[in-house]
Amino acid sequence: MAKRVFIREVSRSDKDEFLALMRCSHGLHEPWISPPLTDSAFRGYLERARSHDHEGQLICLAKSQTIVGVININNIVRGSFLSASLGYYVGAPYAGQGYMHEGLELVMDYAFNQLGLHRLEANIQPENARSISLVRQCGFEKEGLSKAFLYIAGHWRDHERWTAHDARTSLHP
Repeated sequence: MAKRVFIREVSRSDKDEFLALMRCSHGLHEPWISPPLTDSAFRGYLERARSHDHEGQLICLAKSQTIVGVININNIVRGSFLSASLGYYVGAPYAGQGYMHEGLELVMDYAFNQLGLHRLEANIQPENARSISLVRQCGFEKEGLSKAFLYIAGHWRDHERWTAHDARTSLHP
């Protein structure tokens, strides 16, 4: 079956399309995440995505190259940890169509096979049922609850910690 989406790094030339998609998706994202909505916020996001410990991967439609969402690989730690955390969001016009599921599987493959990571962590507010369903479908397992974990939209919010491990490695050497 042909892939409906592909992933690629975010670039400066994505600014207008990216910001338009995020602005029209504001209602969907709130209160879960605060994506870049302004030119300066996009510049900051792009700078962070180009740092040694972050990557911004866009999910794009294979047929049209249209941006449908983003998955960020954050806080990449090398050495004996080989871990990163994920942040992700879909554009409202593309929600509920399975694009994030396909994109997350591609990002997991990229993180494990290209970046050489062992563990990916998604921290999700307990009320965000759609996000929990997404990671569960992609093989993540719930590890626990982190109280007052992230400051989002003016509040410290609890998050469930969901993780996936590289299937090629064993948890017990």
